[in-house]
Amino acid sequence: MQLKQSSLLVIDDDPDVLTAVKLLLKTEVREVVTEKNPGQIRHLLNNCHFDVILLDMNFDSSVNTGNEGLFWLKKIREWDITVSVIMITAYGDINLAVRSLKEGASDFIIKPWHNERLLETVRETLRKKSSGNDIELRPNSSHIIGPDMLGRSEIMMEVFHKMEKIAVTEANILILGENGTGKDLIAKAIHQHSSRSANSFVKVDIGALTDSLFESELFGHTKGSFTDATGDRTGRFESAHMGTLFLDEIGNISLQQQAKLLSALQNRQISRLGSNLPIPIDIRLICATNVPIEVLSNEKRFRRDLIYRINTVEITVPPLRERGEDILLLARHFTQIYGDKYFKPDISLAASAIEKLISHQYPGNVRELQYTMERAVIMAESQQLQEQDIIFSPMETVRSVAEQFRETKLSEIERNAILKVIEKNQGNITRAARELGITRTALYRRLSKYDI
Repeated sequence: MQLKQSSLLVIDDDPDVLTAVKLLLKTEVREVVTEKNPGQIRHLLNNCHFDVILLDMNFDSSVNTGNEGLFWLKKIREWDITVSVIMITAYGDINLAVRSLKEGASDFIIKPWHNERLLETVRETLRKKSSGNDIELRPNSSHIIGPDMLGRSEIMMEVFHKMEKIAVTEANILILGENGTGKDLIAKAIHQHSSRSANSFVKVDIGALTDSLFESELFGHTKGSFTDATGDRTGRFESAHMGTLFLDEIGNISLQQQAKLLSALQNRQISRLGSNLPIPIDIRLICATNVPIEVLSNEKRFRRDLIYRINTVEITVPPLRERGEDILLLARHFTQIYGDKYFKPDISLAASAIEKLISHQYPGNVRELQYTMERAVIMAESQQLQEQDIIFSPMETVRSVAEQFRETKLSEIERNAILKVIEKNQGNITRAARELGITRTALYRRLSKYDI
């Protein structure tokens, strides 16, 4: 069924939402009806035919079920099994929205939404309705800025918008984010949308370079400059000339390496190891690190003048656990990729698998999800992935527990140290703070934190 031929009912107790949806849909569909009171649904269904209902998850009503959306969804399925229902939910209610899929909802959207996202959801629901497949939720169209870059959550839309604005500039960019969030994909996408896209994109895992390899790898060397230098070698700066140089894990380089890198960036030229001949370089620099910026800016660890040089604009990539609906979008994307790769093209996700995927915290981020879905597709015994097929890496769980244990031990050490110093100073907070090297206010905060 085409969108233009469809009739929609929107149920939400927020009049602003009803107005916004009606303005958006009135030129796109044959008919759109809005209603604040879900108690009118049965009357409306008895008197009109609707192809799709957009139903809010929460109302200020007398229905005392713990969640009104699921209550009214169940009623709608009893009254008219032919109508498709799209749930409207806030980010915090995603688990409830996933439960609604089990109860027969076709899809869900998260407030606040982008208009094109809502339209695509309705179109996809109508397509499934026409094909007779109105139970299994399929991926909708999403914002794709580069190869394998998927996202339609609000937080990722902000990242994409920022990328699009700065890609066309020559600004140096610092990409921040946890391991596995896709910082390298963002760097490639920025290069591909820049004026340098026809030239080289050169990636260096700079954090893995020892001091002895650093200059040779980045700046190149001449024959005989050191024992194993059997010939001239072009460095990564030269290879990226007129293109983009991506320095990954820059937060892990030593202060000595930072000084050499800063000199090259300031002078816009390098010299190969073993040569005094300056070579001009014209690069667009993108750096990435998993070290938080407030830690990175500690002068004892990282030069501030280098931070300002590499960080004209910064992009923070959110962890997967904060990306809401993108978890399901990416899970389906990887399921399709590995289904095709391992000759299981029709494999899909059961509601129990969806619920397990949504509720996981993903300490390994997108990379963890990708490997989880590949393993699930390989090991699945049927064409529909069930909850038991979704097995998360114990390595990530162990790492997470270890981190929690370490944080707990550090807190205990700090608490005990504070108690000893206060006792030593006979309860004098001013002297105790001075001995601890912190302000009285900071000490009071710690006293409150540790219930001392």
